[in-house]
Amino acid sequence: MVQLHKRFSDEQVAFLLQAYEQGLVSRDEVQDALDIKRARFFTLWKQYLDDPEGFSISYQRTTPRKISPASEEAIEKALIREKSLIEDPEIPISGFNYSALRDHLRKQGIDVSVNTIIDRAKKLGCYKPRKQKKAHDREVLTASVGALIKHDGSTHRWSPYAEEKWTLISSIDDYSRMLLFADFFAGETTWAHIQATQAVVETFGLPLRNYVDSLRVFRFVQGRGEKKRVEYGLITEDEISGGL
Repeated sequence: MVQLHKRFSDEQVAFLLQAYEQGLVSRDEVQDALDIKRARFFTLWKQYLDDPEGFSISYQRTTPRKISPASEEAIEKALIREKSLIEDPEIPISGFNYSALRDHLRKQGIDVSVNTIIDRAKKLGCYKPRKQKKAHDREVLTASVGALIKHDGSTHRWSPYAEEKWTLISSIDDYSRMLLFADFFAGETTWAHIQATQAVVETFGLPLRNYVDSLRVFRFVQGRGEKKRVEYGLITEDEISGGL
């Protein structure tokens, strides 16, 4: 039988193990997909739990291959650059992507494993363990498609190469988790939200309710500072905490 690392990539096996961790597939299903026995599964499972980010099924040499000083310098440079992006509050990057760094280095002719990059990252203070999420921790607030559309905007400098911030406006169906709309706008204006909502309604129809934050474009002031909510089924974060 062809060895596991020649039939599957690290990412493919890690994906199956992550699905098993979240309760989406059974152990038997993972074993059938990988064509492995029970003992081999638990060996891989322990290896994944010990280091999910650095998980690898690649064949390990008994004598480690020496990395050239030039390659070591390139790895350090890539890690330091990644760390600067994570620490930049204007860029929405919260953790290291060691697999992406490996692919980036390969384009430069430097072939190193993810484990090697993580080892160097720990020495340079560029290691950030991935947070473990609880299985099925998402709360579904509705019982049918179209009952509630979550609509939100987020303004960031989305790329380290961008010179200015852009606003990402998106709409997602709460029940199905289907992304109904997502696009970038120059700013989070009333008109931008109108355009986004129009696109959703024209494509999918009118939802029962829209869930928005407390941004000023969704509210109006009447009288002496008294806040009134806009009609047409629009609800806010404060209202949704009390139930629908």
